[in-house]
Amino acid sequence: MTLSSTSAMNIAHVLTEALPYIQRFRGKTIVIKYGGNAMVDDALKNGFARDIVLMKLVGINPVVVHGGGPQIGKLLQRLGKQSEFIDGMRVTDSETMDVVEMVLGGLVNKEIVNLINRQGGSAVGLTGKDGGMIRATQLTITRAMPELEVPEIVDIGHVGEVASIDASLINMLVGGDFIPVVAPIGVGEDGRSYNINADLVAGKLAEVLKAEKLILLTNIPGVLDKQNNVLTNLDARQVDALIADGTLYGGMLPKIRCALEAVQGGVNAAHIIDGRVEHAVLLELFTDEGVGTLIRR
Repeated sequence: MTLSSTSAMNIAHVLTEALPYIQRFRGKTIVIKYGGNAMVDDALKNGFARDIVLMKLVGINPVVVHGGGPQIGKLLQRLGKQSEFIDGMRVTDSETMDVVEMVLGGLVNKEIVNLINRQGGSAVGLTGKDGGMIRATQLTITRAMPELEVPEIVDIGHVGEVASIDASLINMLVGGDFIPVVAPIGVGEDGRSYNINADLVAGKLAEVLKAEKLILLTNIPGVLDKQNNVLTNLDARQVDALIADGTLYGGMLPKIRCALEAVQGGVNAAHIIDGRVEHAVLLELFTDEGVGTLIRR
């Protein structure tokens, strides 16, 4: 079967459009937060793995950070343990933390590693506990209530935030031509394990690695205006204005703040893209239009 002249021209156009981007990003590190629909749909999972392997083959250094909230919830349900959330965060007692480590550090992490390796890559799975890579502190939530004189401090257990990241293990793997796949579990000074938001880990890791880009895969087309149009190119001042006028709210706020902090911390650009689009990572990196929102300094 031979290609039609139109198909051949389209393929040639795509390849030539990608060339300057490949040249620009060769030798650079790109941190990708992998989650949402892209983690549960088989076609999207395989497409993501192929994207990561292709990036490595053309000289880019991808570092993958993954979530796994739905998978944790399913296993807890099977074990007969009810999930409880406060301000969108899972209350994580010691028993729940055991499940979190089993799912994130075991099942999900090794599935992603296997997918990448089956596509010809050399992926290595890690958690933030390996080599003491991610040092964490307990995340505290405060609630102001009318009947209380001072805000109430709510203990949600083994939920953490990043205190520091030692990227030497990641750098060693990247230098050895491996693809690191990181589960967002950190360790405290007391040796306790902490579950940390994967967007937050990806952003902080991108800063420490001095990454060229941070890419956050989501289940929406990108940052939307009030008419649901995708805002393709934003800077910090524009993002602040969108938060102030109520355009950005709810679940998008942590992602947008994570992206902003990353670019303010030295990452050249952050992207919030639609993980439901097959090969979204390559389309964002190697085409002029992209498939989401670019946030720059």
